[in-house]
Amino acid sequence: MAVRVLPAAGRRLGPREGEQAELEAAVEIKRDRMVHLGYARYWRSDQILGLLPIEEGRGPGRRTEVFVSTRSEPVTASRSEGSILRDMASLPDEARAAEVGSIAEDLVEALRELSPVLKRMLKNEEAFDVEYWVRRLRHAVEPGEEGEGQEDLFG
Repeated sequence: MAVRVLPAAGRRLGPREGEQAELEAAVEIKRDRMVHLGYARYWRSDQILGLLPIEEGRGPGRRTEVFVSTRSEPVTASRSEGSILRDMASLPDEARAAEVGSIAEDLVEALRELSPVLKRMLKNEEAFDVEYWVRRLRHAVEPGEEGEGQEDLFG
């Protein structure tokens, strides 16, 4: 049984979401597994038909609409679609690694977009060097960078 995370109405899948769709194709739903939807609500994994991220009005108690086979209206979950999907599924190691890589790439982008002032404040006040972590994460997720800089050690 495959589950798709549906884009909001009128929204196209972006490059990250396209990767998510590829990941979902590799997801095997574990039957008879109880999935926590938040606020003491659980549903059987094999009865969940689809997940729709809530775009407007999203917040505590309203993160995902969960479409289930036994109800005509979706159940509103307080958890994200990704966390529900992970609880429903058994991800192969390759898919899990791809998901982690995708998350790391998103984090690198978010850190790059921080203002220089905020980066300096984090470094000076909290000893958090944003540029260091951007370099480290980028090295971990971008192919072809393995071994770069090694020549300096032995040359």
